[in-house]
Amino acid sequence: MRQLTLGLLLIGMIGAAMRTTQAQTQTVVTGFINKTVTLDGMTYPYVVYVPRDYTPSQQWPVILFLHGAGERGGDGLKQTQVGIGTAIRMSPERFPALVVMPQCAPGQFWSGKMAEFALKALDQTVAEYNGDPDRLYLTGLSLGGFGSFLIASQHPDKFAAVVPICGGVRGADVKGVAEKLKDVPMWIFHGEADPVVPPARSREIVEALKAAGSTKVRYTEYPGVGHNSWDKAYAEKELTDWLFAQKRGK
Repeated sequence: MRQLTLGLLLIGMIGAAMRTTQAQTQTVVTGFINKTVTLDGMTYPYVVYVPRDYTPSQQWPVILFLHGAGERGGDGLKQTQVGIGTAIRMSPERFPALVVMPQCAPGQFWSGKMAEFALKALDQTVAEYNGDPDRLYLTGLSLGGFGSFLIASQHPDKFAAVVPICGGVRGADVKGVAEKLKDVPMWIFHGEADPVVPPARSREIVEALKAAGSTKVRYTEYPGVGHNSWDKAYAEKELTDWLFAQKRGK
């Protein structure tokens, strides 16, 4: 009788463990997941990409991606269909990271309230998905390239690396921005034939970074390429290898 009771107890324990494991497995949703941030009574959409092999038991690198002017809106979708979102869908194995994709409101820029929103979406993702605070990366294209320089210069100790594409520094304070970013690893991309944002915008910040003493800046300019230099940049295998090798304080 005692053996039967122990056997039943053991079977019950195994069943409970299996149900717990199944429940844990079912709660881990991967892919492109819709989220929101509320600031001052306003709700803004963002998307988090969660890798297929995600597990909450380990810390994950986190990329904050800032889209361009054409993806502004409130549908929570367009910002995932350009730049890094496209690259992830083409080669998900190259992006073993959480990727945060906020959507800038119509007519706005990646500054002020929109910058606050983007950073809150990043912080929410780090907290919710066990992101690694020493492996936070910032990248953006066009409007988001400008935003990458701005947000990184306002928070130079937050990001392990920054990748601005076809952007630049707004205003005349290029030297001031370079001084703040001189110790941050950066890889800047631009198309040589860009008619929307002239490559001179990237060249001037690269030179300013070097003049400020940066030894961590890289610059790639694609000959004959127009405004869309982001598809080539995000397809660069060396870029993701370099990016994930960066760690804050390393």
